Amino acid sequence: MSEFDAELEFARKAALAAGEILTRYWNQRTYTVGSKGRDNPVTEADLEADSAIKKVLSAAFPEYGWLSEETADNSDRLTRRRVWIVDPLDGTKEFIGGIDEFAIAIALAEEGVPVVGVTYNPIRQEMFWGARETGCHLNDKEVGVTRNGKLEQATILASRSELSRGEWEAFKSTMTVKATGSVAYKLALVAAGMADATFTHSPKSEWDIASGAALVVAGGGRICDIEGREMRFNQPQVTVSGLIASNVELYDQLVAMARQQGQAARDRAAGPSCLYNFCSPLPQIR
Repeated sequence: MSEFDAELEFARKAALAAGEILTRYWNQRTYTVGSKGRDNPVTEADLEADSAIKKVLSAAFPEYGWLSEETADNSDRLTRRRVWIVDPLDGTKEFIGGIDEFAIAIALAEEGVPVVGVTYNPIRQEMFWGARETGCHLNDKEVGVTRNGKLEQATILASRSELSRGEWEAFKSTMTVKATGSVAYKLALVAAGMADATFTHSPKSEWDIASGAALVVAGGGRICDIEGREMRFNQPQVTVSGLIASNVELYDQLVAMARQQGQAARDRAAGPSCLYNFCSPLPQIR
């Protein structure tokens, strides 16, 4: 039994409802694609899935706050002890491109700490879920992070866009780097022991990370921002400065390596080209 059994039940129910919507659009391959900014597409599927999730969760827990990528933000959430943090379709570019590496991400944060996580890939029929006392599960099976402590034997998940920009060239001789879509999906795979770690210097939003953060911790792993600091959620500014997530054995090594790489990037920041986007300030959300 968990303190959050009811929240888990309804979060999974909401994820399944959204999954039906995404699967329908995925199969018909006909939908409107819009843009929220540079390299940031949005589809009918994102918006319809968001509405379905909010309908389920708001009806069951009307007192909880709400933060979603596809819903206009409201400062009222900052006054709430518990807040749903949602990305109805993390990996929209993969979805549009016909790559089945996207996910629905639903998290519940309590006083800034993600305590419930549900990440669902409807095409692969993978439901990752977990809470404080439940551990991490993949469908009906309890899972957890790997125990590998050797970087040279580690499989690290990276985004295709970062790989295409050459941002992982320095790491390829040290570890196995695997292209995988969706931040939320990458974190779920790490939590379930299907990869050893993932990290990125690129800024991310809370809705990209919150569900995966809950799952990684439930699976026995660790997660922090790219500087090795604990992440807090339901913040006024929802941008997070990158992340590191891994098993316990690799965590300190990855934090140290990321700091070294980050410092090297900052040292090069005076030039016109800067690895890991350290030349640019963090983007403002909304």
